[in-house]
Amino acid sequence: MCLSLSIHGAEKRLQIHQRRSVASHPESRRLPVVRHSSLPPGRRSIKMEASSSGITNGKTKVFHPEGGVDLQGYQLDMQILPDGPKSDVDFSEILNAIQEMAKDVNILFDELEAVNSPCKDDDSLLHPGNLTSTSDDASRLEAGGETMPERNKSNGLYFRDGKCRIDYILVYRKSNPQTEKREVFERNIRAEGLHMEKESSLINSDIIFVKLHAPWEVLGRYAEQMNVRMPFRRKIYYLPRRYKFMSRIDKQISSFRRWLPKKPMRLDKETLPDLEENDCYTAPFSQQRIHHFIIHNKDTFFNNATRSRIVHHILQRIKYEEGKNKIGLNRLLTNGSYEAAFPLHEGGYRSKNSIRTHGAENHRHLLYECWASWGVWYKYQPLDLVRRYFGEKIGLYFAWLGWYTGMLFPAAFIGLFVFLYGVITLDHCQVSKEVCQATDIIMCPVCDKYCPFMRLSDSCVYAKVTHLFDNGATVFFAVFMAVWATVFLEFWKRRRAVIAYDWDLIDWEEEEEEIRPQFEAKYSKKERMNPISGKPEPYQAFADKCSRLVVSASGIFFMICVVIAAVFGIVIYRVVTVSTFAAFKWALIRNNSQVATTGTAVCINFCIIMLLNVLYEKVALLLTNLEQPRTESEWENSFTLKMFLFQFVNLNSSTFYIAFFLGRFTGHPGAYLRLINRWRLEECHPSGCLIDLCMQMGIIMVLKQTWNNFMELGYPLIQNWWTRRKVRQEHGPERKISFPQWEKDYNLQPMNAYGLFDEYLEMILQFGFTTIFVAAFPLAPLLALLNNIIEIRLDAYKFVTQWRRPLASRAKDIGIWYGILEGIGILSVITNAFVIAITSDFIPRLVYAYKYGPCAGQGEAGQKCMVGYVNASLSVFRISDFENRSEPESDGSEFSGTPLKYCRYRDYRDPPHSLVPYGYTLQFWHVLAARLAFIIVFEHLVFCIKHLISYLIPDLPKDLRDRMRREKYLIQEMMYEAELERLQKERKERKKNGKAHHNEWP
Repeated sequence: MCLSLSIHGAEKRLQIHQRRSVASHPESRRLPVVRHSSLPPGRRSIKMEASSSGITNGKTKVFHPEGGVDLQGYQLDMQILPDGPKSDVDFSEILNAIQEMAKDVNILFDELEAVNSPCKDDDSLLHPGNLTSTSDDASRLEAGGETMPERNKSNGLYFRDGKCRIDYILVYRKSNPQTEKREVFERNIRAEGLHMEKESSLINSDIIFVKLHAPWEVLGRYAEQMNVRMPFRRKIYYLPRRYKFMSRIDKQISSFRRWLPKKPMRLDKETLPDLEENDCYTAPFSQQRIHHFIIHNKDTFFNNATRSRIVHHILQRIKYEEGKNKIGLNRLLTNGSYEAAFPLHEGGYRSKNSIRTHGAENHRHLLYECWASWGVWYKYQPLDLVRRYFGEKIGLYFAWLGWYTGMLFPAAFIGLFVFLYGVITLDHCQVSKEVCQATDIIMCPVCDKYCPFMRLSDSCVYAKVTHLFDNGATVFFAVFMAVWATVFLEFWKRRRAVIAYDWDLIDWEEEEEEIRPQFEAKYSKKERMNPISGKPEPYQAFADKCSRLVVSASGIFFMICVVIAAVFGIVIYRVVTVSTFAAFKWALIRNNSQVATTGTAVCINFCIIMLLNVLYEKVALLLTNLEQPRTESEWENSFTLKMFLFQFVNLNSSTFYIAFFLGRFTGHPGAYLRLINRWRLEECHPSGCLIDLCMQMGIIMVLKQTWNNFMELGYPLIQNWWTRRKVRQEHGPERKISFPQWEKDYNLQPMNAYGLFDEYLEMILQFGFTTIFVAAFPLAPLLALLNNIIEIRLDAYKFVTQWRRPLASRAKDIGIWYGILEGIGILSVITNAFVIAITSDFIPRLVYAYKYGPCAGQGEAGQKCMVGYVNASLSVFRISDFENRSEPESDGSEFSGTPLKYCRYRDYRDPPHSLVPYGYTLQFWHVLAARLAFIIVFEHLVFCIKHLISYLIPDLPKDLRDRMRREKYLIQEMMYEAELERLQKERKERKKNGKAHHNEWP
């Protein structure tokens, strides 16, 4: 190999020939590799770095994308020439020769073959894989001699010169009247050192795009102010000493694993080498200690997400008008001066070449192939790549969603086991057998007049379906899910701690937030000193704040009353419709009037839920703005709490009614309780109320998740398709290809105005469905798991392809949502206790088995002990005691040929010929006492288990705690060694220049 170094403008040219052996460098026979213009140089390329300060003897060095360094008009190029005569070369002679040509410049060479791998934040992780010169792009570029700036001009990610990368885009319309504010704002942008370039839209000449670029000096200055943590040394992991016995075991296990298939859920890093992540120690960036940081290339030292975040930070602090509060990009977006502001995606997400053979075109393409593509639905998420592209806040959401989905696997498996247990034991269930064989038991009508008498055996199918969900394993599953919710939250704390450590969030603290413009405008007349910043700021009086909170709480209470009114309307619908369906012409509906009533009521309830959600969003906005929160985070937390409360009550109110009120307060035949003294309250099916609760949960859960998935992906897809269609109609289909990246991103849908609120809210409501009524619907975790597997890829596809690139922001955790999850976990224990004790027949069966059945007093509770349970749970009613408005039209002669005298109903009451007709029996009070005792024992037991688990599981894993302590120790040692090395180098230079001083340290 021949290395040629030349300085343009000078006459000297030096060629370096290095001996290479074919065995040690098999790459020498490969053809030249042509990289995509958006990707940084490859790992094994020869790198040149400027000195740590960036300025030597007052002369500035400017880095060019071609790889050269400008030295006051002299350009240092690096070329690889074909192998020439082989000779050994001393690199010290090379450096001396270069120093003779440019004594004012220090050029540091990395080792030719042992170049340190970049850290995980370095964009040079992307490389083209096994590219060869046979590719079309390579042959085209070689033939045309296209340079890097020329290629950069065409991809829409750089300025017109092809050298300055676009870090941020502002969009406005020329017809907008806020011209003066924009001019002042843009003038101040230039004063901050940002580079600016404007370009009109190809679609609409009224739309202007403002392209912003932050040079190295600006990035370094603001990165130091923002305490951006950057890599300065590769991590060295401490490996404990292994004993020989353990080493042999490891070898045996490794040899055994060779016969097993590789882990299919992990991303293949051999075929996708772009996924390599190298951990580095990080520290807050400092320009004075720039020599401590790993800087392979100043253009890629700050990744694109960090560059955009720094530029956004600058824009938020630039004035656009004279005045104390006339500052920041957000206010200009609010008043319409700018139409949009966003960072650019890194090119297209598709490529005509395979990523396995040609590598990734850019980070967006890489994320699409290994995260958003449906072909990798079963693999783990590349969270480090997500964090690098979208920032820590979005990365934490997907980390939590992936963790929640993974934790659903055991819950779904146990729930499926409970369901299958019911299927297996169905033929051995004594209760369902008695129901199916009870052809001689005639049940009383379930509604007034139109509902006929019916045999108990007609509800055989419903009794069997009820057994699938309400069987001996249900109580165990309810306890398991209560414990599962606690384990999920506790282990998420540990997982979050690991992620926070890996992403340098342990010591990160949020900056002092700016005051909302609305708060400033409202309370600008009254000020007080901020105890943190020491500056005067608007102040809200305590009385004013309390009065606004009272009004807001009253609004919340009113909206909850609206939800209760909607549920009351559904109740009236069920009461009225059951009689209508009972008199229907179609026999299928007439014979299944209760099921038809429940099914239609659930669908109508779902429509009401979706309509009320739109109203709740507007009301929550109104009440939150009425409260006048001081900062954006306070506003976000207040809005989140209101929206969750509204939607939770809206979604679960009808479910609570069916679980705890349906059929509980109906009275008995001859003395029915009525609504407004007119409509008879609805009764449960002869097989129990649990079947109604299962239908409610199943239909709502499936419809809600289907609708959410459509709105999340289908709606943006339709909008983007319509936008592309209008462009094709107006400008022709060929114009789409020539659009620059900023034009393509502008035509995408912006991220939701509330950020990740909708994504979190959907999953939190699903978590509530999965845990609160899981005793009545054990298949809920399985449905949630299937939905989440799809949800992860839908959200990934939406973020990568359908939305503009959101601004990368940092966060330490999931915020207020964690407290909401804990509240749902506590509520789930209470609701499941009531569902088992009140809604299901678990307690009545237990009481019968131990007290009234054939095994009474024997301490047994098997199926043989349930003989006669159905007959014991039904009371007798004399038909002649019916009220006039309740008396059925049929006399029941179709069953036995003669009019019926008695019918049966579900309750524990005395017969009509007793001393107290239709009074409660002793068995009723035994069942009631057992239910209350079960609720108390269940809740205390489960809460004790939850608290014990919370106590036993530490929030921070032990190995992570040790790693953090060791890292702190190593960082101190490294910083000391680096500083000592710098001082020694300065001492040698002073001695060499004759400026040595006595009593120097060290």
